[in-house]
Amino acid sequence: MTSLATINQLAPQPVIECWVQGHEPAVTDLRGQVILIDVIHVNCPGCFVHALPETIRLHETYAQQGLKVFCIATAFEQFEHNTLNNLQRLLETGEVQGDPLQQLSTAGFLQDNKLPYSIPFNAAMDKLVANEYKPDMAAIEQFILSQLPDFHTGSLSDEQKASVYQQAKAHLSNKKFHALTFEMYQLQGTPSSILIDKRGILKNVCFGAVNVLEHEIKQLLKE
Repeated sequence: MTSLATINQLAPQPVIECWVQGHEPAVTDLRGQVILIDVIHVNCPGCFVHALPETIRLHETYAQQGLKVFCIATAFEQFEHNTLNNLQRLLETGEVQGDPLQQLSTAGFLQDNKLPYSIPFNAAMDKLVANEYKPDMAAIEQFILSQLPDFHTGSLSDEQKASVYQQAKAHLSNKKFHALTFEMYQLQGTPSSILIDKRGILKNVCFGAVNVLEHEIKQLLKE
């Protein structure tokens, strides 16, 4: 397993299966630009309604000022939908599958079952490797702390901690694959955003809408 990403340290290179749309060089070759990586699930309605449109806006607004944007599709659950083939279909035709198709069709967001916009930046698929081992105490502890940093210092009772532990153990035991970039950056879900400064230093990793990053992006572009 590659070393874990740490805020204010050099950002590790994302590990990907392949580039599906365009291609980006290594993060170390993008020094001098601010990098925003949008991490999505192909089976994530919120990625299509909120995160991607906002990331596209940031790309269109700040690309000429030195912002490099690209997207990585990952898979930490629902592996039957979050596939390379579905990512290729999404990028080529705008078609969505699974939960997004059902929910966004009902909401009237789609046009002929397709997204009302195209993705203008490069996109890759996270590298998945089969989960062939049973989680030990260290792995369970690491996973819990990645999701609940205050697990030991917060207000959870011993009973609640035991329940969290059992849930984490069940999740890791039933997981079919490890998504290497997702786990390297200790992401909590999708959509997530990874922000790297001009020196290649990891400045922020956040879960949810990316609009909280615009002020920080503007500051980093001035440096």
